Amino acid sequence: MQQTTDTILMIRPVGFRMNEQTAINNFFQEELDIKNAEINAKAQQEFDVFVQKLRTVGITVIVENDDLLMDTPDSIFPNNWVSFHSNGDVAKYPMFAENRRKERRDEVFIRLENEGFKIKNIIDYTSAEDEDIFLEGTGSILMDRVNRKAYCALSPRADEDLCIEFCEDFEYTPVIFTANQTVDGERKPIYHTNVMMCLAENFAVICLDTIDDKKERKNVVKHLKQDGKDIISISELQMHQFAGNMLQLRGADNKRYLIMSEAAHRSLTNEQIDRIEHHCPIISSSLETIETCGGGSARCMMAEVFLPKS
Repeated sequence: MQQTTDTILMIRPVGFRMNEQTAINNFFQEELDIKNAEINAKAQQEFDVFVQKLRTVGITVIVENDDLLMDTPDSIFPNNWVSFHSNGDVAKYPMFAENRRKERRDEVFIRLENEGFKIKNIIDYTSAEDEDIFLEGTGSILMDRVNRKAYCALSPRADEDLCIEFCEDFEYTPVIFTANQTVDGERKPIYHTNVMMCLAENFAVICLDTIDDKKERKNVVKHLKQDGKDIISISELQMHQFAGNMLQLRGADNKRYLIMSEAAHRSLTNEQIDRIEHHCPIISSSLETIETCGGGSARCMMAEVFLPKS
């Protein structure tokens, strides 16, 4: 069992813009005073440069184009609707925003099979949407695949019971907590776990300040330490620059890299960079438009493919 993969799925946007349906509880999103067509063109440019940087170090990037007719402004973030597992299982997840549910496209599965991957079972949690219950994939659940633990920060997009059900189905131990951010002087739940925390093979980057409950914070730290993770703490300010939204991947010759945006990279202190680079090099790319309008960053754009090859 490996924590990192060398293959990811990415969806190239065709109608990217600020999604009004997700802005309700994604406090990272901001309006840009330019036309949607221009926003999409900038997002495509950022996307293409990012993909090229990943491919240059030998990471396999399977790029599927979005479908313009679907009107799915957030399709660039596929990790929220699907996860691919090493036993051939695929999970499909219930999404908070109605217009995001159209992102779940079977063409993606056909594409992966055409690329030589084997899909055995599809485990579908999407009927939970009928009861307004949501769990947004690896946005909501951070999987420690080696130690079989699933970290989940509860929010309107991450339901506790459904997270536990997922853990029973996939044989993970749930580590559940609440992570908050300050919005207009109030503490409100962070919409996705993966903006405040990143789990790599030997280390974790985490904004512990967001876990207000001391017992919960202690429990998260206990689990990370138990599994020998070097804990690299970031501030809430750094989290807002997407310093928690990172992903470790494998490139050529099995070399590990930590992938993040330029904004995240810039926000880190020299000491934090040294501690990360003690484990693996950093690759960063400018994702300014995508971060501003989408309220998500590098990690959200990559759906890891752990499926077996046929």
